[in-house]
Amino acid sequence: MSAPRPHPLHVLRAAAFAIGALLLLVGVGVLLGEPLLIPPLAASAALVHGAPKLPISQPRNLVGGQLLAALIGFAVLPCTGHTAWGAAVAAGLALGAMMLTHLSHSPAAATAALVVLQGPHLVPFLPLLALATGLLVAIGMLAGRLGRTAVRYPLSW
Repeated sequence: MSAPRPHPLHVLRAAAFAIGALLLLVGVGVLLGEPLLIPPLAASAALVHGAPKLPISQPRNLVGGQLLAALIGFAVLPCTGHTAWGAAVAAGLALGAMMLTHLSHSPAAATAALVVLQGPHLVPFLPLLALATGLLVAIGMLAGRLGRTAVRYPLSW
């Protein structure tokens, strides 16, 4: 049995807030020279706005999982270089670390891979990632408080 279809206004609001959040993040990323953060953050935004009740969508998992995965990418990079093999190892290690720390956020595995493939500088990358995930949480909170069909976000911290 499939899940009931969401209310059309909820779908419209989720899409609009996800687009707004991602456009804001693109602007920040372009200004700071890190626009490639968008793919994993787009997946994070999809969770925050499309599935705000899931544990992996909650702020602790989103922010903590993204930052932990990025750190693992930075740790793997010197061992593997900018290789697809290294990106795969980093993503797998990030998944394991997130599970062990109860910070599971599946889009963060892509962040670990991105770090290995792109090799950004630790600074400004980590502060930008922290800012970006904080903005996703803040916009998710705003969206969760507007309108009749809004789904409250976050459910937990």
